Amino acid sequence: MNSALFPDLIVNGEIVPHTLIAAETQNHEGPADKPGIAWRKAANAVAIRTLLLQEAKARKLTVEQQEVGPGRFETNEEALIRGLLDTAIDVKAPHSNAIFAEWEKDPARFRAPPLWEVSHILCACDPHDDEARQKAKHRAEALTELTIKDPKGFSAIASQESDCGSKASGGALGQLGPGDTVPEFEAILHQLEEGTITQTPILTRHGWHIVRMDAVALGETLPFEAVKQKISDAMEKAAWANHARVFVDHLVASADITGADFRPI
Repeated sequence: MNSALFPDLIVNGEIVPHTLIAAETQNHEGPADKPGIAWRKAANAVAIRTLLLQEAKARKLTVEQQEVGPGRFETNEEALIRGLLDTAIDVKAPHSNAIFAEWEKDPARFRAPPLWEVSHILCACDPHDDEARQKAKHRAEALTELTIKDPKGFSAIASQESDCGSKASGGALGQLGPGDTVPEFEAILHQLEEGTITQTPILTRHGWHIVRMDAVALGETLPFEAVKQKISDAMEKAAWANHARVFVDHLVASADITGADFRPI
């Protein structure tokens, strides 16, 4: 292994096995022709985890492992790091005045969920089957051209060509709100303006779609009291993250580390 690209990681005298860093690299992106970047990101992450564990052990913390999913518990290391951060970071809920000031910056950020009235034409396929996906795409592209040439004929085309049960109603899906459809379909709804049709087919797990936005009802701006707790939670979470960064930065600055590089990449 190239020691220049993949140096040994030593944290306060503790030698970290290369296997730990290699396993961590799967969680970090880097150019295919520059493997050293992903390794560096992984080494930094492992160095921080090692520092946190060293600090937890220095404080002689004992923490019970919590259930994080049905039948799935934290590892001992995860529990120690959580316990350390819970001990080291004390963030109080923001004052009502601060919460109101955050809301008052731009009340329009806090709206009720939108409603979309949508019609579509589906060319169904298995998106994991390359041949079927391409065949359905060509068909969807041809149907898209038809709808662009004859927008008023969209419903008739849907009734004849769509592979969705909504063909019985000219492709109409009725009113949809956030979470009512698959994420890749919903992403398009956030972009389409009322009265417009997608100019290229959209691929979801169900196949290719030509989508028409029949009507959009943007949610009304919510009053302060309706969003006060949501804003408070977000502010507290942001404050906690900031305190955590400061705590970790202090550990890094006070540590003797070789094989990691915390300068911006």
